[in-house]
Amino acid sequence: SELSQSEIAHFLKISQPAVAARLRKLKNKGIIMHQIGVNLRETKLGFVKIDVSTKNSGKILKLFEKCPLFVNGFITSGKRNLCLFLVSEDLASLDACIDCHVRSNPNVSDVEFSVILSFARDFVSPLKMIHEKTEVSPCGGRCDKCSYYKSDRCLGCPNTIYYRGVLF
Repeated sequence: SELSQSEIAHFLKISQPAVAARLRKLKNKGIIMHQIGVNLRETKLGFVKIDVSTKNSGKILKLFEKCPLFVNGFITSGKRNLCLFLVSEDLASLDACIDCHVRSNPNVSDVEFSVILSFARDFVSPLKMIHEKTEVSPCGGRCDKCSYYKSDRCLGCPNTIYYRGVLF
């Protein structure tokens, strides 16, 4: 994104219109994307990696599809066959989220929760900004009924009217 099409054309020894055509094709195929986000390396946000052993990785991934804390997930090989990445301004909220939706899930046999302490390179993550807050979170839960929320061990879901954080 830092180079102009003319600079790319000069480097590749092709014309600028040829570069434009190739870039358009790659964008249309979804190979090249522009992403705006937060550089997690430069923030104080909590970023965690959760490795999960589950009988149904697709089902667990589906739980997090609309979660505002969810960055990405990967189906992997080996004993732990699912890897989730989540971000929040509060690590306790992330732990509560994993407790409620992963550790307690009957399809899950093992969970390893790891806090990312530092980054080798910049890491840009999109944040799902919420336009309208509701009483019910995307996962179907209600923060006002949750023991973690009631005991101040969780900021609540950013999608809800109960959210006590400042980021979303």
